[in-house]
Amino acid sequence: MNAASLTGMTALSIGKDIRLTSADELEATLRHIGATRYHSLHPFHKLLHGGKLNKGQVQAWALNRYYYQSTIPIKDAVVISRFRDRATRLEWRHRIEDHDGDDGSEGGIERWLKLTEGLGLDTAYVESTEGILPATRFAVEAYVHYCREKSPLEAIASSLTELFAPNLHAERIAGMLEHYDFVNPDIMSYFKRRLTQAPRDANFALDYVKTHARTPEERASVCNALIFKTNVLWVQLDALQHAYVEGHIPPGAFVPKAS
Repeated sequence: MNAASLTGMTALSIGKDIRLTSADELEATLRHIGATRYHSLHPFHKLLHGGKLNKGQVQAWALNRYYYQSTIPIKDAVVISRFRDRATRLEWRHRIEDHDGDDGSEGGIERWLKLTEGLGLDTAYVESTEGILPATRFAVEAYVHYCREKSPLEAIASSLTELFAPNLHAERIAGMLEHYDFVNPDIMSYFKRRLTQAPRDANFALDYVKTHARTPEERASVCNALIFKTNVLWVQLDALQHAYVEGHIPPGAFVPKAS
């Protein structure tokens, strides 16, 4: 499967003319989707990692992203509920613990709140999600709905953006520490932890879809699930760009304090 054969992809699917006949073709197509559609390519991330945003804009990003991060364990609980297979439930369960934490152990949500607190945001306000953009809420809730309504195979496939996350996290850590004097290593702990968690999770999900997507139609549904997830991530950055870079903040959303 080469890039030229994938030109029929749309914003919704890989297109009707692509017929994936093997697990290797499936993986190649998934990696092409990541290389061309992952939100690391979004202009907002270029601004964020390149030090081109002010503190208020970085606060807006962290505030809105909290809603996504705090919803991930809810999404994962939905995924678990789709499976009668105990082994799959056991494998997926640690994802909830990774984000929620456990007795005596810090999870990803707590690490994200370290980030928002370190950026000067009130934790109660962040947790209330009252100030997030409408597009953030709609996109995140659409992701949960997707995992509830689509097939279990598609629910797992939608997590495959984790294949591409470690490079983004490494870029984010380096770029933000270099360019922002209000960022320090302690508040970036969420991303450091995900450097090891994301590959583990992605490898399981990739092996799962390669094993269980046995027909061209099922392989197409896996690819379309990944396209959907890249759209979920991309549209959140579109909203941030429109509101906090171009200056069109919707009524009631977070308004950064003047520098």
